Amino acid sequence: MSVDKAFREMIRNEIEVQLKPLRDVVSRLEAGTADLDALRNVAERLAPLAQVVGPLFGANAPAAGKPGRRPVGRPAGRAAVSAPVAASGGKRRGRKPAAAEGGARECAINGCGKPSRTKGYCAAHYQKLRMLEKTNRRPSAWSDYAEPNSVEDIKLPRGRAASKALAEAAQKNA
Repeated sequence: MSVDKAFREMIRNEIEVQLKPLRDVVSRLEAGTADLDALRNVAERLAPLAQVVGPLFGANAPAAGKPGRRPVGRPAGRAAVSAPVAASGGKRRGRKPAAAEGGARECAINGCGKPSRTKGYCAAHYQKLRMLEKTNRRPSAWSDYAEPNSVEDIKLPRGRAASKALAEAAQKNA
């Protein structure tokens, strides 16, 4: 029995040693919580004064309800901004095109009509240009910063014809 008691005492002491840092952290957190409670009480006592004096200094009045809480739902300013986006069919990604009156150029491809983004081409045709450059199939008419509506679009082959065209381009350049 004495070995059993000694063993239990040894385990109890080891657990105490391991839990001491955790107990210290918990006591510090409890002390910090008390400080936060005191700060919250001061803020609640000053809330009526802030509602009266705040507008004099340009501060917005807090929303109705508990002080420090945001109102439920979307902010009022966001509703007007998101309406046109929803009407156009979803969230738009990427950079917005330049304003039309600011001299935004059209895409260099004949009949495209979209505003140019990079090197005189719209986003879709610029991606096509990059792919053509990558596969060494860029036509000479597809020059950088071409004039609007000055370049004829090309139809790229698909499927087996595409792989055949890529192989021919690779042989030509090799």
